[in-house]
Amino acid sequence: MITFLIALLALIVGYAVYGRFVESIFAPDGRLTPAQATPDGVDYIPMKTWRATLIQLLNIAGLGPIFGALAGACFGPIVFFWIVLGTLLGGAVHDYMSGMISGRNRGESLANLSGRYLGKPGLYGMRVFSTVLLVLVGVTFTAAPAGLLAKLSADSFGMPQLTTNFWIVVVLCYYVLATLLPIDKVIGRFYPIFGILLGLMAFGIMLAMLFTPSLRANMPEMQLANLHPKNLPVWPYMFIVVACGAISGFHATQSPMMAKCMVGEREGRKIFYGAMVLEGFIALVWAAAGTAFYGGVDNIGALAAAAGKPAVAVYDISTSTLGAIGGAMAVIGVIVCPITSGDTSFRTVRLILAEWLGLEQKSFSKRLIITIPLMLVGAALTQIDFNILWRYFAWSNQTLAMLALWVATVYLMRHETKRFSSLVTALPATFMTAVTTTYIMMAKEGFQMSASVAYPAGILIAVAVFAWYLVTAMKTKSVGAPPPVTAAA
Repeated sequence: MITFLIALLALIVGYAVYGRFVESIFAPDGRLTPAQATPDGVDYIPMKTWRATLIQLLNIAGLGPIFGALAGACFGPIVFFWIVLGTLLGGAVHDYMSGMISGRNRGESLANLSGRYLGKPGLYGMRVFSTVLLVLVGVTFTAAPAGLLAKLSADSFGMPQLTTNFWIVVVLCYYVLATLLPIDKVIGRFYPIFGILLGLMAFGIMLAMLFTPSLRANMPEMQLANLHPKNLPVWPYMFIVVACGAISGFHATQSPMMAKCMVGEREGRKIFYGAMVLEGFIALVWAAAGTAFYGGVDNIGALAAAAGKPAVAVYDISTSTLGAIGGAMAVIGVIVCPITSGDTSFRTVRLILAEWLGLEQKSFSKRLIITIPLMLVGAALTQIDFNILWRYFAWSNQTLAMLALWVATVYLMRHETKRFSSLVTALPATFMTAVTTTYIMMAKEGFQMSASVAYPAGILIAVAVFAWYLVTAMKTKSVGAPPPVTAAA
């Protein structure tokens, strides 16, 4: 319990201290935001900060901080280090910079920002890479909640047993509406409510752990040993499977959505950095709850077996700790998480493809041209096994995080007056370069190299990229912040 409380305190202090430090490097000012300068009634709509923060949380809090945290807890209490430090030094910085840089460039997508700061190879490469990732996210976040809905409707509400495929169709129909309609009609209206529900769910499970003697006794205390029953190495596997609970490239595709809606640059720390810290809290709760519920660190094998069917594990933990009604509410919260990331994934793909094809999006018919084929592709991919989808999603997600951090690094080198202020993104970018290259060399879905080859190769690649950064930073002269967005006539 002490480890959990220290980790929780670290997240709170980190937001207040390191979040302000990161904000001071970016130096937000009083310029007009895209929502104020160029509102379009569809995607560029001014929103109050509290509403934008809750929407950002729902956009980014998919399965990662829940399913990924359960999988990460199988490595032992060392996962708390990654959740806390990854969130504060990597994930929240990544989300903040992605959103703020987009805001200073008319709400452009990560793909366009990559082209702006990494050149045409970055533009076209990121368009393809982010589109594939977002479709994978949308598909992954369709199948998993559909399975939970099938179980919840029968077990908790006494409804006739409906198949997972039935619920897949229901979820996809909702995605069509959320992708097509103006952002304030569905997302802006209901996400704040879902955000409150999600927070209550995590808070309720945390209280149940702290005040139930058997669970409190099983809460893990810090140790650095690798406890994974299959002896998977902590490096780099733990840093891949936790994903959204610490750092996630998917977030860099979502932050521009709220960059189009925020009403002041100085609100960015609350919206982007703050939402990621809240997600770190959710991951922290689920990592601790999974370990405590399945018998503590001495029974990690039971947790690992449960993590293989994470939807069932979530259902069992929720109903056992909070009772039937509270458990149903908690599972609904877990269902909301992936659905509210899945719909914004498809919405973001629509925006990326519209930028790519040069299709304006005020017209409903032009939004429909992109949305319907996109949903048909998504429906077909839902029939692929979830575990296969998750493995490829996890690596591509963390690779995208690495690329987004390098985009932010180039931005800071070009636009900030302090030469090495860009270290705030370059250091986590280098770390994630080592993680992602080592993983793809070792993994079954990668090149299946031995650790003796993959470890030094991954580190050498990261060192080489960091050396490129140092040389480039020494040569680059700041040109000042980008000019403000001007108001539409």
